[in-house]
Amino acid sequence: MRSPFTQLLLRWLVLALGVLLATRLIPGIHCDDGVTLFVVVVLLSFFNAILRPLLVLFTLPFIIVTMGLGVVVINALLFLLVGRLVDGFQVAGFWSAVGGSLVVSVTNWFASGVIRGAAKDRQPPPPPKPPKGGDVIDI
Repeated sequence: MRSPFTQLLLRWLVLALGVLLATRLIPGIHCDDGVTLFVVVVLLSFFNAILRPLLVLFTLPFIIVTMGLGVVVINALLFLLVGRLVDGFQVAGFWSAVGGSLVVSVTNWFASGVIRGAAKDRQPPPPPKPPKGGDVIDI
């Protein structure tokens, strides 16, 4: 079992990988250096933990009507907000933010699956089941 601190660092590494991929794949997203990337990761983590649940709660009818696409808009707005707040991290506009948030989401989804699969491989096998029809007395 991993410690909470290790889990947090692992989540930050996955998020940093996603943001780095977004800067490489999506035109209009640029990050100057590693320190800026660290600040972006910390700020995105904070916004995803504090602001995102509130935004989802307040826009729940919109999310239901759009069959979940409203969550993509919320993620893009948070990505755009981080781009406005952090010097050295530029997000050109809304559609670049949508693309960046989708890249980060897919990276997170993929890495989570790989990490969960690796954790399943490390778990010990379940204990064997007792044989059926033995000398068990039921009362």
